Parts: sequence; C-alpha cells; structure tokens
Amino acid sequence: MKMKLFLLVIFFSLQNFNVDALHAAQSKTDKAVYAEKVKQEFVHAWEAYKKYAWGHDQLKPLSKSYRDWYGENQSLLMTPVDAFDTMVLMGLKKESEEAKQLIFEKLSFDKDLFVQNFEITIRLLGGLLSAYQLDGDKRFLSLAEDLGKRLLPVFNSPTGMPYINVNLKTGEVKGKINNPAEIGTLVLEFGTLSKLTGNPVYYEKSKKAIVELFNRRSEIGLVGTTIDVETGEWKNTTSHISGMIDSYYEYLLKAWKLFGDKDFKNMFGKTITAVNKYLADKTDSGLWYCQADMKTGNKTSTTFGALDAFFPAVLILGGDKERAIQLQESVYKMWMQNGIEPEEFDYKTNEVKYPNYVLRPEAIESAYYLYRFTKNEKYLDMGKTFFDSIVKYCRNEDGYAALKSVITKEKSDQMESFFFAETLKYSYLLFSSEKVLDINKIVFNTEAHPLRRTWK
Repeated sequence: MKMKLFLLVIFFSLQNFNVDALHAAQSKTDKAVYAEKVKQEFVHAWEAYKKYAWGHDQLKPLSKSYRDWYGENQSLLMTPVDAFDTMVLMGLKKESEEAKQLIFEKLSFDKDLFVQNFEITIRLLGGLLSAYQLDGDKRFLSLAEDLGKRLLPVFNSPTGMPYINVNLKTGEVKGKINNPAEIGTLVLEFGTLSKLTGNPVYYEKSKKAIVELFNRRSEIGLVGTTIDVETGEWKNTTSHISGMIDSYYEYLLKAWKLFGDKDFKNMFGKTITAVNKYLADKTDSGLWYCQADMKTGNKTSTTFGALDAFFPAVLILGGDKERAIQLQESVYKMWMQNGIEPEEFDYKTNEVKYPNYVLRPEAIESAYYLYRFTKNEKYLDMGKTFFDSIVKYCRNEDGYAALKSVITKEKSDQMESFFFAETLKYSYLLFSSEKVLDINKIVFNTEAHPLRRTWK
C-alpha cells in the first residue's frame, strides 16, 4: 500500500513538472512570436519612411510625404538617428547599415537655425552616443561631440539653467521661460559625452543646471511647471509628474545609476518623498498622481495622461515596487477605457480631456520595467494588449499613424521618430530574451537610447 502511494506521488509530481515545463515552453514560444511580430512592424514602418521620407526628419504616413522639423532641406535625420540603436538590438543588419550610411553621408549640424535643445539632446545626442557604444564606429562619437559643442551655449544664463533654443551655427540663444523637464533632462547625454571624450565641461554644466533647479524647489520639496532661467523666478507653480516636469524625476534617479554620483541620489530621495507625499492620490479606482500647488501641496487637478505612464518605471527602478504595481494598474485602466490611451484624462470623472494618441511609449516602457523586475507574466499580457491595440488602430498601409481621437479612432498624419526609438524598442525588449539587453547594465535616456558605463 505504501509503495503504491509512493508511486502515485511520484507520478503526479512528474505530471505537474511536465505541465509547468510545458507552460514555461509555451510562454517562451509566445514571447518569441511577439518579438518577431514587433520586429516585422518595425520593418513595415521603416520601409514606409524609406519610400516617402528618406533623408528627412519624419514620415507623414497619410499624405505619404515628410516633415522636416526646421524647414525644407534642413533635415537633421531625426528618424534614422533615433531608430538606429533599435535596429541594432533587433539584429536588423541591412536596415542599420543603410541608416548608418545615410547618417555619415548626410548629417551635418553646421546649420544656421535655432533648435530646441531638449529634443535635440534626447533624440540626436542620445541617439549618437548610444550608436557609438553599440556599433563602435568613432564617427558617431565625432558627430555627438560636434553637436554637444554647438548646444553648450544654452547654459550661458545667469543661473546656469539652460535656455530653450540655441542656434547651431552662431550659438545665439533664446527662450528664457523654461521648464524642469527641459532643464533637468540633459545630464545623461551631456554627462556621457564628457565621460567618452574626457572633456568634463558637458557633465559640469548639465549637472549645475539640474542642481540650480533642485535648489529652487519649494519649502515642501516640489517644483513648478515653468521658471525664468535668468532670474530663477517660478512662472507657473503647478506641480505634477506630467509633461514639462516628468523626465526631471527620471534623470535625478538615472544619473545616480549611470554615474554613481551620490548628489543625484540625495536629490532624488528628497524629491520622490515630496512627490509621494503631495501628488500621490489613492482613490477608489486606484493609485494616481494629481496636480498640486508647489508651495502648499493643495490639489489643483486630477488630470493624468499618456506622459504620466512613465512613472511606474521610475518607481520600480527606484525600489518602490508596491506603488509601481498599483500605478501600472491605473495606467492599464486608462488604456482600456477606449482601447488605447488618450493624451490626458480626468481620473476622478473618467472624462477624456485630450483624446489624441501620438504613438507614445510610456505605458509599454513601464510594463517592460515591471516585467523585468517582478518576472510577473501579467506584464507580458499588458504589453501584448498595448502592442496589439497600436497595430489594430494605428497601422497604416505605409507606416503607422497617430490618432486624432482614441474615441473615434480617426488617424492623423504623424509618425514621430520616438515610435522607432521607444515604442517599438520597449515592445521588442519586453518580449525578447534578456540576453539582447541586460537592464541591469544599461541606463535608458528618456528617448530609450541605452547608455552604458564603459568608463572607469
């Protein structure tokens, strides 16, 4: 009798083992299938760019034409530079080689035009630095250094906080009313440029900018939306985690992770404590982050949106697993309300405030981080939902199109370069093997360009 019982135990144990092994194999296969799907959609969008927008900044997928950010024939090759490291990670050798050739043949920063320092830094400077680290061709670093030198005059304000715009040829600057995101989202790129070239000026100036901003936080630890970089006076005192502030929080944390600079660890610690105290809003529908007055902490709005969806990634990277999980559930609810996320909605009334969707990546980014750090497959399922809905509603005959409205699903003639750099990259990395990119050995800039500590 005992022997029969023993054999039965062994039998069922083996059955359970086989079932578990089968589920693991199915999960692995399913991930591989989705990784390949993402890669194919990248190729679909890239082929459309090549066909209708080659050598220009971005594709207009509905009119089958192109847009250059700063005027006709002033292209800075926004899409090829932004897309290059995604191609490398996906193993798309033909596409990466043609992009590389175009960049080295056509990209020049010797142009008499004003550019937005923030966007050029995160997309182009970050893209070139990542390209150099992944590919090894020193021409990428030469381009990055040339661009970095041309952007440096933005820091020549009385406070050291940067102006918004700079002329790439003359160094003239303008735009003194800036915001924390554009002031504080430079140190990863400029700092990496310093480390790779041995010139400390880039790190020093970008760090000073973020320290000056941090030092002007309110007594309760919050920053506002806009500030005069010449006087240091706050012009808009609304605090939040959304656009115009968002990546300031991200870079405080990631600068510590990338450079090991404990000043950033200290600044992040004080900042996240204030944010969680005054902006975190636990409601019947879940955890959200509100808008509040930076001086009093009094809530001013219950608006949340697509850009806010990056915050679960920051929370879990900073070690706050509980809040990260709760906030990602809210992000998922926001996405599912209309089958795809709106730019902004009111989480108190469930009313969509801005109905457009511009192919943003942040919800997928957070799903990627949560999956990597928790190993919970529900975040794979979330990622599948996000990716499938983008394919369903945004895929076009040529490329992908943003949506004018997530309610009507009407498309708009826009495919930003970050669709390649972020949305498809995070989707691919979510489903691909961790061997493709070890999240513990890199730091993503806010445009999802991976940067590695290759220096001592």
